[in-house]
Amino acid sequence: MQSFAATLRTRLGPLFEENFTHFGELGAALSVWQNGKSILELHGGFRDANREHQWTADTIVLFWSATKGLGSACLLHALQDRDIRLERCVAEFWPEFAQAGKNAITIEQLLSHQAGLSALDEQVDVLDYPAVIAALEKQTPLWPPGTAHGYHARTFGFLVDELTRRLTGQRVSEYWRTTFGEPLELDIWIGLPEAENQRAATIYAANAGGEQNPAEFYRQLATAGTLVRKTFTSPAGLNSIAAMNTAENRATDIVSFSGIGSASSLAKFYGMLANRGEIDGRRFFARETIAQMTTTLASGVDRILQIPTAFSAGFMKDSPESAPRIFGPSPSAFGHPGAGGSNAFADPENGISFAYVMNQMEQSLLPNGKSLRLMDHIYR
Repeated sequence: MQSFAATLRTRLGPLFEENFTHFGELGAALSVWQNGKSILELHGGFRDANREHQWTADTIVLFWSATKGLGSACLLHALQDRDIRLERCVAEFWPEFAQAGKNAITIEQLLSHQAGLSALDEQVDVLDYPAVIAALEKQTPLWPPGTAHGYHARTFGFLVDELTRRLTGQRVSEYWRTTFGEPLELDIWIGLPEAENQRAATIYAANAGGEQNPAEFYRQLATAGTLVRKTFTSPAGLNSIAAMNTAENRATDIVSFSGIGSASSLAKFYGMLANRGEIDGRRFFARETIAQMTTTLASGVDRILQIPTAFSAGFMKDSPESAPRIFGPSPSAFGHPGAGGSNAFADPENGISFAYVMNQMEQSLLPNGKSLRLMDHIYR
């Protein structure tokens, strides 16, 4: 492993530096683990656009939808501890969910974005958790559950959060810290404590004028009344990138997009998953649960993202039609990207995990070349 680590640093170090000198990165960090051990840690640039505060080893940053993978892991862990299979119906544990024809939706369909609940007809605020849950309970599926999949950009976290609460009595943010964050000493929070704010990098929206790809997705996103537009604006609120730089909003525990942490901790968590659910002699997940993470449940053209996507139980996979691959060459790999360029995944076949986080977002649905070329050189 030491030889591979040295080779990796030689390969990836110059590419990482080029992200700053040639590709417009402001601040970023990269972490790679293998067999439950860190083999590469890189960081550079600045936490702020004025370049007054350097990005250091203990810098943390918002990683948007990569939070969904953490929330999914919490729910899968709760199901594992209670020996509940994914084929069970959500309404068995959350009775109010059965309204509006949702009584037969399974946990498997919910976790793989097949439930048809990507948007809400009722106008509710993203910061009003009880109102969002009530709206989800009353919502009629937007397509017959199980017949198609479409990325639940905002609602997914609330669905996972409430089902976890019904099973455990804890919201995901608390379950995360007590089950994974504290035992593994992970510098990751879903709802950042006030004391941690001084280490957080400022997040910046993508520069205007860049290429918008896929074009059809961005066309529908900008068009009022489309399902894509409704999906990314309901529940409403916190649509401004800058809004997530305030201490008040960083403290919100929104499982769809408010995770904040370091690349090293994100890679360590996925390193445990890549190591078949075990790290430092402690087992967190049974092999059967890891199999739920690696097994594709939905694949094909995504009704929301307008491109081929694939999902396992709560995690994104590379679809057979995906180009480029964002989780490496192994068909068993799984993870979750975040808006603007962050990415994290586990590759159990090779025991590898990868995390890339940054604070200058790009106009891209999925991870872009800044992280993908680094990932690609791991496997060369």
